[in-house]
Amino acid sequence: MPWDFWVILVILGVVIPWRGHVRLKKLLARPSADTKEKLALYAATIAFQWLLCGVVAWRAFARGLTIAELGLGFKSWLPLLVWGIAGALLIGGLQSLNLRRIGRMEGAAPDLLRKLARHLLPVNLLEYLPYSALAITAGVCEEFIYRGFVLAALFRVALPVWAAVVLTSLLFGLAHAYQGKAGIVSTGLFGVVLAVARLALGSLVPVMIWHAGLDLAAGIAAPKYLLRAPEAHEAETGK
Repeated sequence: MPWDFWVILVILGVVIPWRGHVRLKKLLARPSADTKEKLALYAATIAFQWLLCGVVAWRAFARGLTIAELGLGFKSWLPLLVWGIAGALLIGGLQSLNLRRIGRMEGAAPDLLRKLARHLLPVNLLEYLPYSALAITAGVCEEFIYRGFVLAALFRVALPVWAAVVLTSLLFGLAHAYQGKAGIVSTGLFGVVLAVARLALGSLVPVMIWHAGLDLAAGIAAPKYLLRAPEAHEAETGK
């Protein structure tokens, strides 16, 4: 594997999780985040993801990875869009149900998610519009990096399909280490689903839409179910 591919993998496996942990530690040290702080965070994250995606694309094409290897080749838009939209609706619905379930729970993991929602997720239209841009950016950039570049790079060294899927999903999970151990596991498992779908469908387009749909649903459902007033939670749980 070329040296620059190794550098990118180290960045994804070490630098990205460390950066997320440090930024989140500073963020959670504050009681909450106002609109100005959220908008600044969304803008910085969007810029960083597109920059990283651009660097990865530059090195991928410079090393001879093809459009098809990166999952960007396709013969027809319609089937991909159908798969993408249908999958996004299903995944978004499941995400909403899961967040509703977590909203009823107590413990360290749900409390961490409530703190994350308070600091990171939108609570009004002014915040949701740029958050939507962030969700779409994450869907496009993260899928290109993890299910496009990483899979293609691992296949270039003749790694078995199952091993490549596991490794790219592990890197994807670690990138979300700021969500805690449960977040690493759940995101890693979602990464397996995305990787298998990308290989089965032969394109990144559907999984990009799925990923963005998951994040958009989280932006709507998490504030509703995780940031509800205590009395509303008590009324629902009967306590």
